[in-house]
Amino acid sequence: MSRKGFKNLIVWQKAKELAVEVYRLSGDGMLGKDFGLRDQMRRSAVSIASNLAEGDERGTDKESVRFFHIAKGSLAELRTQIQIALLPIAHRLLFNEIDETDQTDETE
Repeated sequence: MSRKGFKNLIVWQKAKELAVEVYRLSGDGMLGKDFGLRDQMRRSAVSIASNLAEGDERGTDKESVRFFHIAKGSLAELRTQIQIALLPIAHRLLFNEIDETDQTDETE
């Protein structure tokens, strides 16, 4: 679809950066131990850039748009997986704050 090729698409460049960042961030902490969620997040992130590239290389606009929609779906998957990954962190922070408050009240 693009005459210059997918590598010149800003959206593909951003998607590639996102995939690299997801790989970097998912190797540490809690995600480093949750292999299922980590691997699914990595697959989703890679799928975004891959489908943008494949869509750009397709012969017709209709085919291209189909792959761009798939990339959009993969982005929605990744956003959902990030929300799921953040739940334990938010839960831990919430209860740490409550524990600190309870300890402060007891000492007064």
